[in-house]
Amino acid sequence: MASRPIRLLLVEDSPVALAILQRLLRDHPAIEIVGIAANGVEALELIPKVDPQIICTDLHMPKMDGLTLTREVMARFPRPILVVSASVQDEDTQNVFRLLEAGALDILPKPRTGLAAAYEKNQQELINKIRVLSGVSVFTQHRREARPTPLPTQPLPSVTATRQLDIRAPRVLAIGASTGGPQALQTILQALPKQFPVPILCVQHISSGFLQGLIDWLNVKCALQIKIAVAGEMPTAGTVYFPPERHHMQIDRHGRFELTQSPPVAGHCPSVTVLLEAVAAYYRRSAVGIVLTGMGRDGAEGLQAIALAGGTTIAQDEATCVVFGMPKEAIALNAAQHILPIEAIAPFLVDRVFASALQNR
Repeated sequence: MASRPIRLLLVEDSPVALAILQRLLRDHPAIEIVGIAANGVEALELIPKVDPQIICTDLHMPKMDGLTLTREVMARFPRPILVVSASVQDEDTQNVFRLLEAGALDILPKPRTGLAAAYEKNQQELINKIRVLSGVSVFTQHRREARPTPLPTQPLPSVTATRQLDIRAPRVLAIGASTGGPQALQTILQALPKQFPVPILCVQHISSGFLQGLIDWLNVKCALQIKIAVAGEMPTAGTVYFPPERHHMQIDRHGRFELTQSPPVAGHCPSVTVLLEAVAAYYRRSAVGIVLTGMGRDGAEGLQAIALAGGTTIAQDEATCVVFGMPKEAIALNAAQHILPIEAIAPFLVDRVFASALQNR
């Protein structure tokens, strides 16, 4: 039996852009446009009536813009939101990360020319994003700022480990993420104290041009220092490192960063698996690895390498992932010793993994 089409609400104030988007989507058998709104106010009135699975919204609109709409939807009618706007280009990083922080799951820039032919070139990307995001479960996002996690008090009773921790002086934390990763990284890094006792190495699959915006956004939100790694630099405690765009990040035999522009691994450069395998090879049982939300399987073999080296491994659970691809693949390899909801990962790190080191700082 054929599956039912995806119920889509379009929120767009430009008649020209609306007509083009309708034409691109209306004949696709997997998508049904169940409502059209010209601004956020109209969209909020329509949502209970048409019950869309996903919302595609512009950013700049009269009466209520896309950012405010996103916040209201996530507080009142949580469901996936894709922002399609001329104001989410690679130079509009502040807009992009404010939208992601508010609860939008993804963004798609409108063509700069605004011509129908340019929209048509992005038709398949638009449809693919709608299909992926329509299957995502989202939760009510309360209107409050997360606070840093206090220093250790007692272990979390809700955390279930598959085996006893066998940690010998953990010396590094490595994290990999893809779709939904910026929000997940913010949740973890914002909750870690400034005096976190080891360096944190991160790979986030992100569109070209958005890396510096991600770093600037996280620096505002987090007590930790966030920066781009430099070749030959020694990782230092309390600092979060990302590789430069289109570079794999590894650790050389002296423990310093090695950054290469070698070919993509499983379609990705930087690759999560490349980072995690390098961390496993150098730090062995002193490594802690995490695979977060994302499409595909990048990171699965890398997390397995850390587990086989005697390190500690964590995968984000299905319920809190935007896309349960990368963690699912790692779990299938028995690479994840701990499977945790995103909000439990930072407290677990502070209270269970790095507690002794934090208390001695």
